[in-house]
Amino acid sequence: MDMDHTVAMQRAIALAEKGLGKTAPNPIVGAVIIGAAGTIVGEGFHDRVNSPDHAEVVAIKAAGNKAAGATIVVSLEPCNHTGSTGPCVQAIIDAGITTVVFAVSDPNESAAGGAAALRTAGITVIEGVLQDEAAFSNRAWLMKIKKNRPFFTWKVAATLDGKVAAADGTSKWITNETSRADVQVLRRQADAILVGTNTVITDDPHLIPRGDFAGYGANPIRVVCGEQELPANAQVFDDAAQTLFVKSKDLDLLVEKLNELGVNHVFVEAGPTLGSAMLDGCLLDELIMYQAPTLLGTGKHFFVFDYPTTITDQMRMDHLSTQVLDGDVKSVYRIRNGE
Repeated sequence: MDMDHTVAMQRAIALAEKGLGKTAPNPIVGAVIIGAAGTIVGEGFHDRVNSPDHAEVVAIKAAGNKAAGATIVVSLEPCNHTGSTGPCVQAIIDAGITTVVFAVSDPNESAAGGAAALRTAGITVIEGVLQDEAAFSNRAWLMKIKKNRPFFTWKVAATLDGKVAAADGTSKWITNETSRADVQVLRRQADAILVGTNTVITDDPHLIPRGDFAGYGANPIRVVCGEQELPANAQVFDDAAQTLFVKSKDLDLLVEKLNELGVNHVFVEAGPTLGSAMLDGCLLDELIMYQAPTLLGTGKHFFVFDYPTTITDQMRMDHLSTQVLDGDVKSVYRIRNGE
């Protein structure tokens, strides 16, 4: 029985996500080739750490001569430009593929136009299959193209009453081991990890994903933002990863420096000062909240405005998901940023 395009696209999206943290400045992309018998004959995803090839080319190479007359299902419209590699459109034409199915149109002007070029070559093109799902998966890169800045996810570990530290400043550990292991996966899937200077001075974090990520490639870039002097022996200055110190409170300068690095997704592990400033400045796109089943009463809130507010100043967010992690609750929210 022929494989349904929706099922194949689900596989392509899952493949694309294997490239998280390994494709910047390029998008994550997955591709599945369905042969004449209706079964998968080749698949692949973009992974700049191990190969310059785009997902379509990886899949075509895996399929070999079985690509002729086949259907390729791709999470993003095949590119139509020559960058570090040749255009995927030409590779598809050369392989003899007769049908292309993709989820999301490419918003990048320099690479767009793939669908039109494929149709001109006589190839059947079907677009928009699982578009919302693929766009969410690739939301960091799509946001970067749209807003000319990286996608920022703020991670917060707090008590039920929103405290990230006790009154005496102690903060380790609020959440449990399962939550902390989950954070390591999210760190690994990001291109950069951002903290403020106060976090480095107070906690001396290493900001390196812990756990077994053998073969995943270079660690995320560590970024420290703020005006305070940092200890010369701080762990962020070792050689485990590249570290960028933006010695300023100017968030526009921070964005400029991050854009120079070409990152798609920044995982923000900052405390209340920097995190609140970024949220107030419409720079955060997503909030991931890990809440432990505990109360502190007094202590440091994770978010504070520095001006008086009324109930009408509430910042509404869109709830995306909730997961229970051995008693802790992980919730993900989309931050609207005035949209």
